[in-house]
This record gives sequence, C-alpha cells and structure tokens, in this order.
Amino acid sequence: MSERLTVEELAALMKSGAGITVDPADMKNRPDSLFDDYGLDSLGLLGIVGLLENQRGRALPTDADRCKTPKEFLELVNTSLMTGA
Repeated sequence: MSERLTVEELAALMKSGAGITVDPADMKNRPDSLFDDYGLDSLGLLGIVGLLENQRGRALPTDADRCKTPKEFLELVNTSLMTGA
C-alpha cells in the first residue's frame, strides 16, 4: 500500500465500505462528479473514512466526510497522509 490513496483504492473502499461498485477508470475520467452520482451518500462516505482511518492507522481531517467529489476527497486525504496532518 502506497502512502497516497489512489482512485483504485477509493473504488475498493466504496465497494467494501458502502457496497457500491465503481469502475476506477470511470472515476478517473470524471473526478469532479459528485459522490451522489455514484450512489454514495454522506453516511457511506463516513463509513469509508472510518475504514481508511483503520487501514492507515491515523485520523483523517474532520471534514473528510464532507467532500463532495472523488477529486476533492483524494486531494484532502492525500495531503493529510503526506503531511501527517
């Protein structure tokens, strides 16, 4: 597992954490699409944040579960993971 969260890892988390199947290539092509467009609601995103925190062994920013798009989520999470903030 790399330090950075990838689109493929996010798609896998969406499947395991919320039961939503997303094609990572589609998410790469539409990074600004809303999580709602993929069928992921705020509760599902909160579950993904919890899984990710458990996997990485560190807390994510408190506003991670408020991200609206995969791009926004990946940027916030990866900035946090890289800086340790």
